[in-house]
Amino acid sequence: MQPKTLQLGPQTIAYYESPGTGPAALLVHGNSASGLSFRKQLESPLGQEFRLVAIDLPGHGATGPAVDPQATYTLPGYAQVVVDAAEKLGLGDAVFLGWSLGGHIVLEAADRLPNAAGFVIFGTPPIAFPPAMAEAFLPHPAMTCTFKADLTPEEMDLYVSAFFAPGFQDVPESFREDVRRTDGQARAILGGSIGPDGYKDEVAIVANLPVPLAILHGEQEQLVNKAYLEGLDIPSLWRGAVQTIPQAGHAPHWEQPEQFNALLGDFLRSVHS
Repeated sequence: MQPKTLQLGPQTIAYYESPGTGPAALLVHGNSASGLSFRKQLESPLGQEFRLVAIDLPGHGATGPAVDPQATYTLPGYAQVVVDAAEKLGLGDAVFLGWSLGGHIVLEAADRLPNAAGFVIFGTPPIAFPPAMAEAFLPHPAMTCTFKADLTPEEMDLYVSAFFAPGFQDVPESFREDVRRTDGQARAILGGSIGPDGYKDEVAIVANLPVPLAILHGEQEQLVNKAYLEGLDIPSLWRGAVQTIPQAGHAPHWEQPEQFNALLGDFLRSVHS
């Protein structure tokens, strides 16, 4: 897929768009990934029905390094990119979907998206401050790579392997390439920004969302603790429960796209019915 480009002030943003003309969803990728991680949604029957737009965050994918790294490579900075992109692309009333870091970003942006039809997160445990990291995340050696500027080839492989269910055989080279071309400062500055006043209380956000929130979860997730998700107070939780996708890990949208796309399609139809 070839990206389109969008100008947000001095920053050029790359994005991908499906041909569908139905209700829209803006898709936000995870740390050291890109919009192409959503290829199996963009190029699917789901993308034929709905308008799906996947952006490359600054420093990721086909988008160049941030013009102002210290301001942009933070949850508030990324959230502003999402808000500005949504406005420029006419997506203010879209569903906002975030994978992993992308989920934290769309929650951070939620109060600046008053017309959003709903939110979808996966691979994203909402965190308060201080973050209950030991409860929200599962112990995995790949977690040490999350905020590290420079990764060795071995660390990149470890990091990418953690996206998938144990034993998953078809790890795409595109995911490794995304990690390789990510601006290392995007990881390092983000890690340094996770402190007091560095992000909004996401536990409070999900407890007070006025629109539906869908939480999807790979049954064989290696990084996020499902029990933590199920213990949160989320009155607007779609279908009243975390939606588990069998035979998938941290990247169910890639591992089990048919199941993932069916859930996303059902959510999009439900919020627009």
